[in-house]
Amino acid sequence: MIYKRSSALFKQAEQVIPGGVNSPVRAFKAVGGNPIFIKEAKGAYMYDEDGNTLIDYINSWGPTILGHAYQPVVDAIIEKAKKGTSFGTPTEIETKIAELAVNMVPNIDKIRFVNSGTEACMSAVRLARGYTKKEKIIKFAGCYHGHSDSFLIQAGSGAVTLGVPNSPGVTKGTAKDTLLCNFNDIDNVKQVIAANKNEIACIIIEPVAGNMGCIPPKNNFLQQLRTLCDAHEIVLIFDEVMTGFRLAKGGAQQLFNVKADLVCFGKVIGGGLPVGAFAGPNKIMNHLAPMGPVYQAGTLSGNPLAMAAGLAMLEAIDADDELFTRLEAKTTYLHNGIKNVLNQSNLDFTINQKGSMISVHFAKDAVVDFNSAAKGDNANFKAFFHGMLSEGIYIAPSAFETWFISDALSYDDLDKTIAAVNKVSKQLS
Repeated sequence: MIYKRSSALFKQAEQVIPGGVNSPVRAFKAVGGNPIFIKEAKGAYMYDEDGNTLIDYINSWGPTILGHAYQPVVDAIIEKAKKGTSFGTPTEIETKIAELAVNMVPNIDKIRFVNSGTEACMSAVRLARGYTKKEKIIKFAGCYHGHSDSFLIQAGSGAVTLGVPNSPGVTKGTAKDTLLCNFNDIDNVKQVIAANKNEIACIIIEPVAGNMGCIPPKNNFLQQLRTLCDAHEIVLIFDEVMTGFRLAKGGAQQLFNVKADLVCFGKVIGGGLPVGAFAGPNKIMNHLAPMGPVYQAGTLSGNPLAMAAGLAMLEAIDADDELFTRLEAKTTYLHNGIKNVLNQSNLDFTINQKGSMISVHFAKDAVVDFNSAAKGDNANFKAFFHGMLSEGIYIAPSAFETWFISDALSYDDLDKTIAAVNKVSKQLS
């Protein structure tokens, strides 16, 4: 494929946008080369500025679960835009989508809308701190909860040491209150809690990790976290920005039958527009201003366009009882097809899947946490990415990102993808 115009557009963007992109992963730094500029998208396909058609496995990093330019969402945005894009006042549609979300998701009484997943997670942590009157938090290596200071933390020298910033601009004072644990390692969590007795406000986790590739919880990990949080009066926060309304109507809480104290949403809940939300029971959510002392605000939170898109998306999901069965069947078909092809190669690989999230790791051993994900062969992944791109298949430009399956993908699209994997794997073997 030829990307002459995309390359020219990237050079132009670099002059006025840091790195030429407005979010770092788009820059192709992890895989090399220049990013592809997309002109439009419909259903399962994206069309770039050079006229190439790409089968899409990013789906705007998850939101377009029903495909790009899903007509009910597009129509809802158009009709709402005709009446005004933002008022800075309450609107009825905010209540409508809140009522629907509360009905779909277990264990929540109230929900507050914000403008991004980062805002949702940041606000949920602040609320947990205000509710418990404790300051430290536990997060897991490899889990991404947005770019708020508290989350940009890497490990210290040992399992129970304080975190240190992994981005300039994050202060040591902020970092000292973030404790890092290993995903799927309950003994590590117990150790950290014991070393910080009565100081931990919350544990925040992606119930199915998507930012070190797709990594599901193992050995009742989520259930064990729930038990620990109950025993130590710690707020359990599920970051369902990726998994919410994607793995089940009620998200990971429903899928795994585990209650979280607070849940963060994004992506699907906005129908492709910038939306986030956090939700929980009355006893916690009523601590938010203006009811309680924990402050959170946003001028464009709950704006009519975002609410219209999100409501149309959730209504479509809620009305389709077969959606998640279809999504899992398509993802499993892709999983099995890729596995059969790669089994015929001499490449080390493992494939992780949960529902409509899937990732291919070029690693010999099982990938269960960040450390095992980091052992993957990055050189093979880079070659695999560009090989797939040359075949018209667009996957995440990083070995540490999950693929997202949309309902718009046909089995013909999946067969073309499997055939592309076969061709590329032969080139790599």
